[in-house]
Amino acid sequence: MSAAPELISSRSPRVSAARRLAKRSFRGKERLFLAEGPQAVREAAGHRTGSGPTLVELFATLDAAERYADIVGEARAAGARLHLAADDVIADISTTVTPQGLVGICRFLDTPFEDILKAEPRLVAVLAHVRDPGNAGTVLRCADAAGADAVVLTDASVDLYNPKAVRASVGSLFHLPVATGVPVEEAVRGLKDAGVRILAADGAGDDDLDDELDKGTMGGPTAWVFGNEAWGLPEETRALADAVVRVPIHGRAESLNLATAAAVCLYASARAQRARGAGS
Repeated sequence: MSAAPELISSRSPRVSAARRLAKRSFRGKERLFLAEGPQAVREAAGHRTGSGPTLVELFATLDAAERYADIVGEARAAGARLHLAADDVIADISTTVTPQGLVGICRFLDTPFEDILKAEPRLVAVLAHVRDPGNAGTVLRCADAAGADAVVLTDASVDLYNPKAVRASVGSLFHLPVATGVPVEEAVRGLKDAGVRILAADGAGDDDLDDELDKGTMGGPTAWVFGNEAWGLPEETRALADAVVRVPIHGRAESLNLATAAAVCLYASARAQRARGAGS
């Protein structure tokens, strides 16, 4: 670390600018967001968009810079500006209770909805009315794990770049296309026009997920619409879907939380699609 810069001051304009990104209004104005922790920073360092590298700055404690020297090296190789900082400076920038010593500043990376449609997606997660950032980030992570082609956050959902949502995605934010601010009617209409079947996930749905799998109806291009964990999907949103599907509860649990239900639904579709592909 001999070539590293001196410790940045807490009074530095760069620290003040980074701290402001905890607020949505400043993120939107600057089109920048915070990525905290080694996993998120590593994924950000390896990500690029058409406008260039996603990671533009990295704040690191001396200890973290040594412990994660490979990540710091990747960040600098990607062109990110490195700022070494004392622990209290990182804590001031970070939005976590126990910072891990690395905080990156990244460019917005959401994908235009039209580009997602042009790519002919086969599995999409649509988050409609999802207001909790932890839920949004975790569903994004589930979609990534299930091999989804894209995620769409409607205009009634939480900010994709909320620090809690970014953390909950555990780096998956940098792995697959995400469109934001799309009205739910526009999202459903566009996906239907692209030949994608729309399934609304709802605990009170008329159709059972097991039955859908048994009927062999889930092997084609599919978009799952997930709603708010507390009150589900509004009736007008349910009405847009080709089917409203419930995850069966075989035990005594009252329900599943949003992320668990999303994982079950997305993996069911992914398996059905693989089975159809293997048999074709």
